[in-house]
Amino acid sequence: MIDLTLTRRSFLKGCCATAAASAVGPAMLFSSSPAYAGSNPYDTIVHVFLRGGIDGLNLVLPIAGNDRAFYEEARPSLAIAATGTYGALPLTLADGAGTGFGMHPSATGLHDLWNVGKLAIVHGCGLLTTVTRSHFDAQLYLDLGTPGQHGSGTGWVTRAWNSHPGASGTETMPTLAVNSRTPASTLGATAGLSMVSPTDFSLNSGAYQWQLARAGSPAGFQGVNETIAKMWAGRARIEGDGTRADAALRVIATQPYGALPAGWPTSNFARQLWTVAQSIRFNLGMRYATLDLGGWDTHEGQGTAGAGYNYYQNKIAELSQALAAFYNELSLGGEASRVTVVVQSEFGRRVRQNGSGGTDHGYGNPLLVLGGPVNGRRFYGSWLGLDPNVLQPYFGDVPVTTDYRRVFSELLIRRMGNNQLGAVFPGYGGYAPLGIVQGEDLAPQFGIFESTGLRTARLPGHPQPRYGESLGATGTEPAETPDWQKRGKVERMLIRRGL
Repeated sequence: MIDLTLTRRSFLKGCCATAAASAVGPAMLFSSSPAYAGSNPYDTIVHVFLRGGIDGLNLVLPIAGNDRAFYEEARPSLAIAATGTYGALPLTLADGAGTGFGMHPSATGLHDLWNVGKLAIVHGCGLLTTVTRSHFDAQLYLDLGTPGQHGSGTGWVTRAWNSHPGASGTETMPTLAVNSRTPASTLGATAGLSMVSPTDFSLNSGAYQWQLARAGSPAGFQGVNETIAKMWAGRARIEGDGTRADAALRVIATQPYGALPAGWPTSNFARQLWTVAQSIRFNLGMRYATLDLGGWDTHEGQGTAGAGYNYYQNKIAELSQALAAFYNELSLGGEASRVTVVVQSEFGRRVRQNGSGGTDHGYGNPLLVLGGPVNGRRFYGSWLGLDPNVLQPYFGDVPVTTDYRRVFSELLIRRMGNNQLGAVFPGYGGYAPLGIVQGEDLAPQFGIFESTGLRTARLPGHPQPRYGESLGATGTEPAETPDWQKRGKVERMLIRRGL
């Protein structure tokens, strides 16, 4: 029998807690199972999204041959030098042979990972079947895992976990988004968690004195965070949400999250990666982690490499230093062998610089995969070069030659043991392993996954759409626009109008 006796003060505290949790919404939804540190024998995939469209041609660039000449001609004031003090860092194979490519001179951490065989680069990766220069559309296609289609109701990470083999449902924290909002990749997840920082993960509504029982509080005092569990014990939806929010708060509160280790970079991105590293180490059952690093939409004043302040080189340094620190930390702790990081942006930049010292929205881009299981120090995919005659059909863009889903599918199959590709990427059917990571190959399953709300459609057979083409109708698609797609269009209009 539940004791329903509440004091006036407890009632007011509960109202504060209810308002706070309702404001947070899905970001605090979490498994209602008891907080405990469950064993995690599985791998973890860490997805880093470089939002804004990174200029991949100044991250991984040609340093020799004809492509070098084309590169310098297209970027008279933005080209990274091939040699010298601020020259590119050469990317060589394991036997010392040159590849004709180098890395931005500020990417020393990533270059070190390449040299020890823990970084692989996929040329010309991206949205193979859909062309768009819209940040909104491209990011949503990637997050949902449904290129050319909106409104699926779930993100690819959510579906990856929902179809994960052997999932018991009692995992403490299977997915984590280190973010101020719930990203679309985890849309529809009820067993995941989003948080900015463990230190801020508490109900800070109301007066400071009411939030938590602290040293010096009156005997028997209970704050908002202690009251919430008693308030939300019923079956109503708000009470269920409150119960999950309380479970999330308790899980985070009982883990020994600490300050940045000595020697770590101090950027916000590095702090987010430190949160991921600790969450992996705490054995909370985490299979997927997502985080963002924005600021890559460099239409003007992009900069190259050199002395003094330089926007682009500072962003590259921020990315490189944090990823290197993350890998080195996990390597020292023995977790690196079961962690794979994939670094992706929605699209690349144009080959030719613009008149404002920057680059405009492009198409194909390098995709980075790093970690203990990676067959690194190698390029994957196809590189068609920078000859203007080759690029002309693609409006001067680097073409996409590798569907990003091919890379992600290999990670799912070889590292996560999940071959339900039809569940995670509805409509995709072009998978063959590239060999980027170690692991066992399983026969991919492309059947329809009913809970996604999507129908499997046959995608166009041509390997590279030209700019302006979209996912056209085929004989296997429904004649009418499905309801879920109509809703997606309405939602997109509302978002663009700020409603």
